[in-house]
Amino acid sequence: METLSSENTNRLYRLAFRLAVFTIIYNIIEGLIAAWVGYEDESLTLFGFGLDSFIEALSGLGIAHMILRIRKNPDTDRTAFERTALRITGFAFYILAAGLVLTGIYNLYTGHKPQTTFWGVIISLISIVVMLLLLYGKVKAGKQLNSTAILADAECTRVCIYMSLVLLAASGIYELTGLPYIDSIGTLGLAYFSFREGKECFEIPHTDS
Repeated sequence: METLSSENTNRLYRLAFRLAVFTIIYNIIEGLIAAWVGYEDESLTLFGFGLDSFIEALSGLGIAHMILRIRKNPDTDRTAFERTALRITGFAFYILAAGLVLTGIYNLYTGHKPQTTFWGVIISLISIVVMLLLLYGKVKAGKQLNSTAILADAECTRVCIYMSLVLLAASGIYELTGLPYIDSIGTLGLAYFSFREGKECFEIPHTDS
């Protein structure tokens, strides 16, 4: 593997940090919009997607702190802040997954349907584009730095794309066909990926050594 100069290494770490900060800001904005619109439109899939975005923002705080630490010394272990942030995030994803499963099953039982899923289509399309760009940048930085931690963060972003696709499929199918229960089924899909994200929070490497 080509040895990076100190200047290029610092540039790539700056890129990784900026991507992490952007991820935090974007997820907060996305979470506010998706949760509010999902609640108003009675779309559980969109509402759950918004809650997931808030947890992603929390995860991003730990990732950003981790990147700064690794940049200074790749061989150091996680700080107490990182361990706490990732632990809280992991459990939050597990709780969200359980809540989505229970609510999704209840909605299937009661036959609840959203008023509209139009905004779910729009929000998911925007999210897919943004997350694809973030994934490209994180993978590029992670590979050039040979950073397992940054690449692990990129995998979390990849899961976000899968969740956006679930939202797009559920929202799009309902908007086009009015098919009953599709919003609840989409919720169960989000629950699976929320559980997966929670698991990945506990698997992010402590160091890059």
